[in-house]
Amino acid sequence: MKSYEFITDQIDKAPNLDFGDIINNAIELFKKVWVKGFLTILILMVAGVIISLVFQAIGLAADVSILETGINIESLSEFYSMSAIYSLPQNILMSCISILLVSAFYRICKNEILRLNEGDNYFFYFTKDYISKALMLGIIHALITAVAQALFLLPYIYVFVPLAYFTIIFANNPDLKEVEIVKLSFALGNKKWLISFGTMLVCGIIGALGIIGCGIGLLFTISIAYLPVFFIYKEVIGFDNRNEIDFIGTNTEEDTF
Repeated sequence: MKSYEFITDQIDKAPNLDFGDIINNAIELFKKVWVKGFLTILILMVAGVIISLVFQAIGLAADVSILETGINIESLSEFYSMSAIYSLPQNILMSCISILLVSAFYRICKNEILRLNEGDNYFFYFTKDYISKALMLGIIHALITAVAQALFLLPYIYVFVPLAYFTIIFANNPDLKEVEIVKLSFALGNKKWLISFGTMLVCGIIGALGIIGCGIGLLFTISIAYLPVFFIYKEVIGFDNRNEIDFIGTNTEEDTF
């Protein structure tokens, strides 16, 4: 695990990244891990359905309807804001589970490109120490999201990028303090905001093409949207403390990452 100071220094010295390289690398890795991405999304979807049913059963689900006042800019804004507030408890729990599961997916991706035979454990981070930390990160994530959504669209577009780095930084540095993970996520997100947003948008559109397959195809393709931040983290911070020069000559031609 890298120290907070080391990661901060790496972010400050972050090199310029190529938009096309990030997209190409994401597509190439997706070809190798799409089944694992599908399983991650499937588990997330099942967890989401169960949590939604539980909250509805205990009467804590949001009961906000835009149809009551009609659809216009004012009612849409109010609906958007109120939904973010009323669904906060549910979002906190889903954010926590999402961080834990997607962190495991990132670990699988790292093992794939580093050729580490450590097995595909989708519940690797479901331990006492990691769950408590992920829960705190989930609370912070959900609160920031709720405030941004309550202020309507533009603030949410901004925080969307830093929030996307919560999971990849946690996945590779789970022993860092929660506040350090949050600070590093905003530091990296702000440093590489434009390329992060652009590559996530493109990969999100590519992933959304799965809806052509009668909707269910989306489960097989949407995990590619997680990969741009994976490669941006890799290029800016790296996966271990060795210098990049240590890897020269260790990759074969099939490694395009």
